[in-house]
Amino acid sequence: MTASALPVVSFGDRLARVFAERGQLCVGIDPHSWLLRDWILPDTAAGAESFGRAVVAAAAGQVGLVKPQVAFYERFGSAGFVALERVLADARQAGLLVIGDAKRGDLGTSALAYAQAWLSPGSPLEVDALTLTAYMGVGSLEQSLTLAAANGKGVFLLAATSNPEAADIQRAVVADGPYAGSSVARAILDDVAGRNARDGGADDGAASAPLATGLGSIGVVLGATLDLAAFGIDVHQAPTEFRTPVLAPGFGHQGGNIMDLPGIYGGYAGGVIVSESRSVLSAGPRRIEEAIERKVAEVGAVRG
Repeated sequence: MTASALPVVSFGDRLARVFAERGQLCVGIDPHSWLLRDWILPDTAAGAESFGRAVVAAAAGQVGLVKPQVAFYERFGSAGFVALERVLADARQAGLLVIGDAKRGDLGTSALAYAQAWLSPGSPLEVDALTLTAYMGVGSLEQSLTLAAANGKGVFLLAATSNPEAADIQRAVVADGPYAGSSVARAILDDVAGRNARDGGADDGAASAPLATGLGSIGVVLGATLDLAAFGIDVHQAPTEFRTPVLAPGFGHQGGNIMDLPGIYGGYAGGVIVSESRSVLSAGPRRIEEAIERKVAEVGAVRG
């Protein structure tokens, strides 16, 4: 078998390897205006680039995951995207898994074009996983999910987010179809779990290798500050195989406590990506390595 014909390693397998070797902490890269000011950097694309590359340098060797917030680069237009491309290149060079927090969502060829921009090998914006919104239905992202799987990439669909404005929609009950009677958040989670189970058990010559770890490549976003039961999600009924990864914002600055992780996520806890941004970044350029080291220890203590 030639190198080009080798099976693609799934994102789920790569994520599981990171968990085993580096733990579950993910450092956010969010160059807010106030953070750039505190870091004595200009509120420009150049400042955001310097900030992001410094965060990558501090994270490398300590964690396995970083999550750039695309909006804080996009606000600078084309120069911002150039800056982000350089941050992403540094992260790839450092061997970090990168989750692009872009929250893209559309249908048909438009959704596919977004996926091609972020999930195609060799793209200037290439990341390992991308956050997506399924407001037009999970099925509207079918081509994006197919592309991601073919390239060994992951996606995280918004399901139950930590902002209070989302509750009315995410807790609404689905009227009909296979998830009738479930909340919208639960329906997205169940759809994703079903896809992970099918992908994990596939033996049909698909482009991506079957899962070796039982951790799926399609994840969901579940906020750490939420009572997930109020969103119709029973965390004690999590699948025991082909688990769904969870991107968990809300720890640290937003009030989520790392020590509560097992209680918040129950059976999903082993697949949770603990995302921390401002609580780490506010340490400043001289103390960020120390802040990351401290958070790594906290998450490690919870994992046991």
